[in-house]
Amino acid sequence: MFRSSLAAVVVSGASFACLPASVVLAAGPSGLVAHRAVYDLELKDATDRSGIAGMYGRMVYEFNGSDCTGFTTNFRFVTQIDTGDSTRLSDQQTTTFEDLTKRTFKFETKSFTDEQLDKDVRGAAADDQKGLKVELTQPSAKEVDIAESRFPTEHMLDIINNAKLGKNFFEARVFDGSDDGDKSLVATTVVGKQEAPASDDADADKAGQFAKASFWPVTVAYFNEKSRGDATPVYRMSFKLYENGITRDLTMDYGDFVLTGKLTKLELLDAKACK
Repeated sequence: MFRSSLAAVVVSGASFACLPASVVLAAGPSGLVAHRAVYDLELKDATDRSGIAGMYGRMVYEFNGSDCTGFTTNFRFVTQIDTGDSTRLSDQQTTTFEDLTKRTFKFETKSFTDEQLDKDVRGAAADDQKGLKVELTQPSAKEVDIAESRFPTEHMLDIINNAKLGKNFFEARVFDGSDDGDKSLVATTVVGKQEAPASDDADADKAGQFAKASFWPVTVAYFNEKSRGDATPVYRMSFKLYENGITRDLTMDYGDFVLTGKLTKLELLDAKACK
C-alpha cells in the first residue's frame, strides 16, 4: 500500500494457474507478487482554494522481495503543477523495507521541488512492549513512541484477507513513515464485492495476464489519530485490487484536489522464492 505525502499515499478470481511458475513461487505464503507498476497521473478536480489550475505526472511503484527475506518498496511520485501564474515540479522518492516476521520497518523519503531537495526523512520502526518505537536519523536524530500500528505490507494483507472473508469494513492504525515519520494514521477501509472488469474498464488492458481477472474495489481513508466525530480524512485513496497485491485505476483525494492514476505498464519481477 502506498500514500503520497502531497497530503500526508497497493485474486480470488485471478487464478495463479495463469501465472508463470517462477511467479507462483515468488508469491510465497503471503500471496503477494513482486512487480513494477507505472501509472499516468491526471488532475480530476480542484477547488479554487487549492490554487491549482492544472496537474499531471507519473507514479512508479516497485514491490520486491519475499516472505522470508522481507519486502522492499521503491516508490516515485512526480507531478507538474500549474498554478496559473507559474509551474513547479514536485518529486517524491521513497524506499522502504518491511520484515513481516520480525515486524521491523525501515524508510527513507526525499522530496524535491524544481529539483531542489526540500525534505529528507529517514528512520526505522519496530515493536516494543507498548506499541512501536520509531528511531529517526534524518532530519535530526530522535526517538518517538507511538501506539501499536500495522506496517504497509501488513495492512495490504489485512485488506486482502478481509476481502476474502467478505468483511467490507474495518479500521486499523497504520505507520508508513510518511510526512515527518513520527506518527501513525487511522485507516478506515471499505471493500466492495469482487467483480470482473467491464468492457470499457479504463486500464484493465494494461494489466497483461490479469486483464480479465476479477478484483475488489477498495477505498481507504486516512485520519489523524486525534480526529473525533465526523472528521475529514487527511487523504483518501480508491483502487482496484487483485489478490496478489497489484492495484490499478487509482483515485487519490487530497481534499482540495483529486488525482487519477491509470495503469500504463505492469511488469512481473522474478523474485526468488523462500527455501
